[in-house]
Amino acid sequence: MLLFKPSLLTLALAAAGASISAYAADDATNTATADENIEVVKVTGIRRSLQESQSLKMSSSSIVEAISAEDIGKLPDVSIAESLARLPGVSAQRLDGRANVISIRGMGPDFTTATLNGREQASVNDNRGVEFDQYPSELLNRVVVYKTPDATVMAQAIGGTVDMQTISPLAHGEQTFAVGLRGEMNDLGSLNSGSDDKGYRGSVSYIDQFADDTVGIALGYARMQSPNQEERWQAWGYPENAAGDSVLGGAKPFVRSSELERDGYLGVLEYAPNDVFHSVVDVYYSKFTDDQRLRGIEIPSAWGANGGVEAIKSEAGLVTEGVIRGAEVVVRNDVNKRDAESLSVGWNNKFQINNNWAVEADVGYSKAKRTDIGMESYSGTGRGTGVGAVDDLGFVNNGNGGYTFSHGLNYADPNVIKLGDPLGWGSPLGANTQDGFINKPEIEDELKSFRLSAEYVLDSSALRSVEFGVNYTERDKSKLDKGYFLTLKGYDGTNPNYTMAVPEQYLLSPTSLDFFGMGNVLSYDSLAFYNDGNYTETDVADVDASRAVNSWDVSEEVTTAFVMANIDTDVYDIPLTGNVGIQAVMTDQSSNGTASTLEGGELVTNANYDSASYTEWLPSVNLGFAVADSQMIRVSAARTLTRSRMDQMNSNIGYNYEENPTTGVNWTGNAGNTQLRPWLARQYDISYENYFSDQGYFAVALFYKDLENYTYKQTSFIDFTDIVPPQNPTDNPIGSFEQWQNGDGGYVQGVEASLSVDFGMFANALEGFGTILSGSYNDSEVKETPDSEATTLPGLSEKTFNATVYYENSGFEARVSSRYRSDFLGEVTAISLTRQNVNVKAETVVDAQVGYDFSESGIDALYGLSILFQVNNLTNEPFTSYTGDDQRLVRDYQNYGRNYMLGANYKF
Repeated sequence: MLLFKPSLLTLALAAAGASISAYAADDATNTATADENIEVVKVTGIRRSLQESQSLKMSSSSIVEAISAEDIGKLPDVSIAESLARLPGVSAQRLDGRANVISIRGMGPDFTTATLNGREQASVNDNRGVEFDQYPSELLNRVVVYKTPDATVMAQAIGGTVDMQTISPLAHGEQTFAVGLRGEMNDLGSLNSGSDDKGYRGSVSYIDQFADDTVGIALGYARMQSPNQEERWQAWGYPENAAGDSVLGGAKPFVRSSELERDGYLGVLEYAPNDVFHSVVDVYYSKFTDDQRLRGIEIPSAWGANGGVEAIKSEAGLVTEGVIRGAEVVVRNDVNKRDAESLSVGWNNKFQINNNWAVEADVGYSKAKRTDIGMESYSGTGRGTGVGAVDDLGFVNNGNGGYTFSHGLNYADPNVIKLGDPLGWGSPLGANTQDGFINKPEIEDELKSFRLSAEYVLDSSALRSVEFGVNYTERDKSKLDKGYFLTLKGYDGTNPNYTMAVPEQYLLSPTSLDFFGMGNVLSYDSLAFYNDGNYTETDVADVDASRAVNSWDVSEEVTTAFVMANIDTDVYDIPLTGNVGIQAVMTDQSSNGTASTLEGGELVTNANYDSASYTEWLPSVNLGFAVADSQMIRVSAARTLTRSRMDQMNSNIGYNYEENPTTGVNWTGNAGNTQLRPWLARQYDISYENYFSDQGYFAVALFYKDLENYTYKQTSFIDFTDIVPPQNPTDNPIGSFEQWQNGDGGYVQGVEASLSVDFGMFANALEGFGTILSGSYNDSEVKETPDSEATTLPGLSEKTFNATVYYENSGFEARVSSRYRSDFLGEVTAISLTRQNVNVKAETVVDAQVGYDFSESGIDALYGLSILFQVNNLTNEPFTSYTGDDQRLVRDYQNYGRNYMLGANYKF
């Protein structure tokens, strides 16, 4: 529903073929037809994107933010997540050097739902959150963030809903063929042997209309081969020494080189033979491969150093300089490889029965599949501790991220560093037998949906229309978690000192670790060595009860009935528009899992099934008061839900027995919980929006989310006697048991403001200059139980700020953008590819780009050609996480370098 009458420029954009979502195609076509005689104002580039985004924000009945493509195949940034992170109240977390997950209004990725053309998407991660780097920005036309829901939004979430929209070929209205190609380079160079610091991105799009503009097609293909380099410092932790100072427990610094390959395909077929029937089929497919090579050294310090740690200098309770005596290290040659596929198919049909009745039917299918390889290969000076050569390693805190070392041994010498188990980590085959490890998890996610709805338009009433319908979805997600201990086939256990020199055919040029002072290290193709059958594999699930309950299957059937009344009236001569509605969400959820325990030293597993059902009522109201010309006050209230994490809803139950003479508690257990209810919140919003030009507005919003519950891991002490047979008659039967539970609630509150200004409105000399500014302040508090200590939500940054300054005139474009977010609790990859929450340090990321559109040059032969030079992470901002509240205790310091891109687009 339109809250403002379209301005001349807005209508001109529609008439000129401004591309919008397929679901808005009818309205755009009708508007263009009705106003064929208006003068078309040609708007391109940055300003086109800003004006279309502003037009959508003005016309929406909800509080939304939007990003629109500057042209076919050209969103403002190289990734969707980076573009989203520039919107008010939205922030992104970088992972492996790229932004791939987002937080909305302080709510982490778990509280955000992503849709494609309005349909919820399956995801390749362990939960529901969509990783946005799976979707090529070149194939999307617009992305809309819904901060307040209405009853017709099926994929609601407490944080917000991100809807990625493809182009409508009939609304586009003209034949277009566009190609783009960019080369890119990372300024850190090729950090690992065999890696590449150069890559490319290419895309091609074709849009056309046939049969007197009743049939439209849009086809697109985008390929990316993108390099990524990283210098990374990791610490095990910081225990206290005898003097009470925190000291480095151990470290695992390394360099990572990765190559990200992605092929994306898009097809849209649109059919509108008359004013009665409109049909759209859209198909999206993506194939995604991320190949990472990691080489570095693992250094035991306070935890594991044979000769201990000699502290030389301490500052404010932290040892900043010292020597690790008799250090034995592990040289690591690791591989992380991810293969993922995503498919989304949708078919939408609209029937205009008469002037009052319209019916819509929508069918959707989404599937995602992921296969990972996480391999670790170890080498050192001997098998087991106290066997090989040792080193005295000096270390000095570098004041930025971690420590700089000095060393004596040559860690790149294949005659010194050999394959084996240098630290005696061991495996079920015996002591000193873990020469490597490999994880092979697989994720499959399948989602089917069907929606049937109708709208009745009232002829004369304060209610413009009433919409009602039902939506049904089925979702099945499974994880198969396989892991294997690796032992060299040449080691039979009879020679405790057995090591193996790396065969020459696998040796690579040494890798430099100069960034933290350790010089070169031995490098080899560990994955090829593994694939050639040089290791004996031992399945972890056969010997480790905890691994046996890592695999799971979770299913959901959700039926949502909804009704919503659209309002269009006056209250005391103030135009009032909006909606009021309610959803009834009926859910059946179930899980097939495993119950495992150790009986008599043997692992015993049994199938375990659990299910639950519930119904939640979600009312919502969105009201917009046009208090003055182009000024709006919006008020919204709603009850929203975010479904529990699927990896927490499994029905797995695991028990373990290990004698603990210190505590006397020998039994431990853990479980998922299929009975988990969704997160629920009552949220309230108010905003003021002032649209003072077609490319300028000011908005400020306040919001409060009253969280009704909170999901946490509860630890209980229970009697294990009735669960598992006693191991020893004298054992204490009381043990600890952990399970995910719905706990107490809390709140999230905040304020956000945004300003978009075209400076040309002030003076002709400033024509083409402009800026977009936004900032937010968030606060949260949640409790596991009424008596527990309050904590903040994961993913919440107290402060965020975004700024873009641009110039666009006579074909020339330039912009500098920065985004800041304060400290937050982020989610990162931990041991065995599990996810872990850590404290992340505040960061400011700056990007810049310049370009020229030759369509403005007057050279006919170059019409349609544009060139672009872009630098991402211009100031080389690192990603830093830390332990506890002391930011000096750096847990993880990641230096990504700068990415340079040079490319061209051509549109026929």
